[in-house]
Amino acid sequence: MRIGILAVQGAFAEHIALLRQLEVETLPVRLPSELRTSDGLIIPGGESTSISRLMLDYKLVDEIRNLARSGLPILGTCAGLILLAKEILDHDVEPLGLMDITVRRNAFGRQKDSFETELKIPVLGEKSFPGVFIRAPVIEQAKGRVQILARLNNGTIVAARQRKLLASAFHPELTNDLRFHQYFLDIVAG
Repeated sequence: MRIGILAVQGAFAEHIALLRQLEVETLPVRLPSELRTSDGLIIPGGESTSISRLMLDYKLVDEIRNLARSGLPILGTCAGLILLAKEILDHDVEPLGLMDITVRRNAFGRQKDSFETELKIPVLGEKSFPGVFIRAPVIEQAKGRVQILARLNNGTIVAARQRKLLASAFHPELTNDLRFHQYFLDIVAG
C-alpha cells in the first residue's frame, strides 16, 4: 500500500512520520502524475487558501476530483477537511466539492484559542482520542450519506466519513495515537 500526502504546504511531514510508524509507504505529492501511483491520499492541515491556490497552480484539482469520484480514498485533516467540503461559509476558497458537508473556517477563533480535548470516536473503540484543534474548522451541516464520527461535548461535528472520504477538524498527525490513521488505512484496504 502506498499513501500519497499532498505536500504543497502544511503538516505533510507529520503525516509521513506517523504513517512510517505504521510501516506504510508514503509518497509526497506535488504533481498530478504522483497521484496516479497512490492507493490513498491525505490532504493535511495548513492554510486552506495557500493549499487551494497551490493545488490550482500545480494542476492537482481536477486530478484529485477525478480520482476521488472513481474511488480513491482521501483523508482531509483541518485545512484538508475544508478543501473536501461542498460548501465553505465565510470564505472565498473554492473547495474540491467532494463531501456533502458545509464547513466554517477558524470556528474557534485565532491561534491563541487552539486547544486539546478528549474525543469519543466509536469507530476507533471505547478509549477516547486526543483531539488537537489548531485554528480549526467545524462541520456546520452534514447531508446525504455523510456519517458523523465525532462531536464535541456541545454537539459540534468535528469528524465525518462519506464512503471513502474521511475528514477531521482536528490534527491526528500531531498525537501519538495511531488509530485514526489506521482507520483510514482500513478504508484504503477495504
